Formats: sequence, structure tokens, C-alpha cells
Amino acid sequence: MPRERFGENHTFLPRRALLSFDQIERFVRACIPLGLEKVRITGGEPLLRPNLPILIGMISNLGVETALTTNASLLSENASKLAESGLDRVTVSLDALNQDIHSTMADCNTPVDVVISGINAAVENNLGPVKVNCVIQRGVNESEAPELVRKFRGTGVIVRFIEYMDVGRTNGWSLNQVVPSMDLLGSLQKEFNLVKLDTSPSEVSTRWAHSDNSGEIGFISSVSQPFCGGCVRARLSADGHLFTCLFASGGHDLRAIFNESSEIDALTEAISAVWTRRKDRYSEERSAETSSLPRVEMSYIGG
Repeated sequence: MPRERFGENHTFLPRRALLSFDQIERFVRACIPLGLEKVRITGGEPLLRPNLPILIGMISNLGVETALTTNASLLSENASKLAESGLDRVTVSLDALNQDIHSTMADCNTPVDVVISGINAAVENNLGPVKVNCVIQRGVNESEAPELVRKFRGTGVIVRFIEYMDVGRTNGWSLNQVVPSMDLLGSLQKEFNLVKLDTSPSEVSTRWAHSDNSGEIGFISSVSQPFCGGCVRARLSADGHLFTCLFASGGHDLRAIFNESSEIDALTEAISAVWTRRKDRYSEERSAETSSLPRVEMSYIGG
């Protein structure tokens, strides 16, 4: 969330515009007949939402896998509550172990030690396998990739490297800032003996394991190796808009049927209608023309 756009004078959504926990739970229930098996709570920073463990408990009680993506600034003090509420897994965003590089990439001053403590707390509370997502931007943090692999090797924590993506319009993305996953893999293989693992068709990452069974790493390559055809992810914004693509220019407003008096079946039908009409193939069709189109910010719909 760039400071120049989301500074102290930015007008944020009023709380009354946000979906209630009951409305979010109804949305999840409506998706279950459509095959929903996993819900990920993301942001922004989801741990800033008061009483988040209550929402997690409501979703977990529906029988779906419940995961959380966080910057871990508040994870240490919340890990045990999250585990008690039924949270299954945690993914932490961490782009560098070097404090200066981390602050540059994340545009925040959260100490790396605080993030590491949050990761350790997640591991201690069995919120795993804990994953660490690292976005690699050419000229900024490539040197941090082997450092992260060394740091978490043998801990059970999985580091995943993500190609720098053109999500939204505020990050100043250009193709020459992308380090293709295969280039990064080649660089890491000079130090680590990595063996490719099988992945399911619905997984967004390719998985590689250390040959001595001391852990694994992953690569998410939506720029160099798009996976639009196998995408099964929909995103619900905090104000009730359904997005069928991370790179969408707009969402589908479902707020009119989120009220408690509406039938769950009606919400299920509306979601199904949106999903079956989707034709999103942004990553596969990425070009100079498409990359100049307006796109929703990741801080609005999450990763």
C-alpha cells in the first residue's frame, strides 16, 4: 500500500461499508455447494481487523480449510488465539532478511525480528506447514533469495518465490523488473541440490525439495509461466465485490443479496453465474496493451 497513495489524508472505506462476519460466513456457505474447499483470509493486513479469530472460527466450523496470509507484524501475540479458533495454516509475506531491503520492499518499518518471531509462533502453534512468500524484484532483493533458503532450511517452513507482478497500477511495474522463476532456480541450484516434486493441477506453485530431505521451496510464476487455464480462485473484497481474477479491472457487486433475509440458494446462484461467465486470461494475454489497462490494487482484494 504505497504511502504516496494511502497516506494520512487518504479516505478509507467507512466501517459501515465493510461486510460483517455474518455476511462473510454466508458467502462461504453459499460457495460450498459449488465445490469450495479452502478459504484464505488476506488483505491488506487481516490481523488489523478486530476480533478476527471469531470470523476464523465461524468459517472453520463450516468444514473448510482455513488459511491466513499476514505480514506477521501482529502474529506473535495472536498465533495461539488463531490456532484455538480453528485456523489451519499461515502464510507470511517476507521479501528479505536484511532490514533495509525488507523495509524498501514492504514499505514499512516492521522489524524483521518481529516477522521471524511471528513465523516461529505459527510453527509452535501448529499452523503449518507455514509458508513464507517472497516477491523477487530485479535490482532490489535477488541476493536475499539464498539467504531465505538457508534461514528456513530444516525448519519445516516452506519459502516460495513469487515473480514481481503488475497487480494494480501503483507499484510502477515493468517487465524488466521481473526475475523469471527458472532463472532464479538456476541461480539457487548452484548452491542447493534441488529436486522437483509433483504438484496438483490446482496448485499455483511449482515445488522443489532439497535432496537431503531438509525441506522444500516453491516458485509462483504468473508472469513467465501463466496458469490462467487452471485457476480456481475467486476473491471477495471487504465491501462485498466478487473478483474472478487477481488482475481484474473491476468486481461484481453482490452486496444487494448479502443481507440475512436473502436465501443462501440465491447467493449460490449469483456466485455461480459470475464464475461460469468468467473469461479472465490476463496473464496469458499480457502485452504492452493489456498491461496499460486499469487493474484492481492487491491491497484491495489480497494476493
